[in-house]
Amino acid sequence: MPLLLALETSTTVCSVALYKDQQLLGASELQIEKSHSSHITVMVSQLVENCGATLQDLSAVVVSGGPGSYTGLRIGTSTAKGLCFSLNIPLLEVSTLYGLAAQVIAMTPNPERFLFCPMLDARRMEVYTCLLTHDLQEVEPIAPVVLEEHTFEERLKEKPVIFFGSGATKFKSMVNTEANALFIEGVLPTAKTIGMLALPKYEQEAFEDVAYYEPFYLKDVYITSPTKGAKK
Repeated sequence: MPLLLALETSTTVCSVALYKDQQLLGASELQIEKSHSSHITVMVSQLVENCGATLQDLSAVVVSGGPGSYTGLRIGTSTAKGLCFSLNIPLLEVSTLYGLAAQVIAMTPNPERFLFCPMLDARRMEVYTCLLTHDLQEVEPIAPVVLEEHTFEERLKEKPVIFFGSGATKFKSMVNTEANALFIEGVLPTAKTIGMLALPKYEQEAFEDVAYYEPFYLKDVYITSPTKGAKK
């Protein structure tokens, strides 16, 4: 049975989880901003040891592939790649938004009645989002969206949509909640669902190229020069 280590660092949450086949052996999580780089390797080693395993027992590493924080994604990716290279094991990737959606779908009675809309805050009125069915099929693809009153208006006419994630709060104040729009608060990314969604990929050998894999940043990162002290 495969032993999968999952890493989630796409937001302020830093979490790791260990799965043996479909069984969750353990998980560790921190919700401390900017804690990823200083804690993730310690969290990994402690989790594996506490579960009675060693790093050499791992079958693959799973990383939350974005979208999300540029810095967070880089830390998760570099950690995952380092483990894969040193242990000579494959790398798997699961969408951060799919991981969020899987949590809500699992807690929703008769989920086929709804569409699911994970939203990650991308600052100001922009979010990273998509629209998914109960079996994680895309109705609207992953994209950066500037929220407006009429965002997803046509989809809301078709069937109820459940909104959740760090970006959903600001949309709740804009949309008519009587128009098939439902909101769930407190849904955060977690390595537990990333690891759960990775097992079918492992069985299908849908591995990433460790050398060339890059996370799904969704938007280019713009680096500007400091203006302080610049010549006029």
